Amino acid sequence: MPDLKTRTLFLSHAWAYEQHYNQLVLWFDAAPNFSWKNCSVPSTDALTDKSTAGLAAGMTRQINPAQGVIIMAGMYAAHSDWIKYEINEAVRLEKTIIGVRPWGAERVPTVVSDVATVMVNWQSASIIQAVRDYI
Repeated sequence: MPDLKTRTLFLSHAWAYEQHYNQLVLWFDAAPNFSWKNCSVPSTDALTDKSTAGLAAGMTRQINPAQGVIIMAGMYAAHSDWIKYEINEAVRLEKTIIGVRPWGAERVPTVVSDVATVMVNWQSASIIQAVRDYI
């Protein structure tokens, strides 16, 4: 069997909705024949420089090595300056962006859908397949 391709991912998320981030990590870790490296910034491993400039630089450092960025497309993404920053950096750094529609969401913010390479539903198989197909 050939070696697994390790995908380097940045999971964009709002800490107030960290259960989405945690579920994605569980799904990626449990997926068969799937290898990944996490470049995200979970609340348990926060950036040390809390100034606006320091946080921006830290986010850019985390996004830069990622091959792709996964963005939860909840409506909160349209109102979070940091998620908008992550999206803009992903676009500037020419990263593949996978947008994920939250379970039961009828709408997604255009700030995500306009830049996403692909939009998928909140299902482990859909998300993992999109990573395999696009990253």
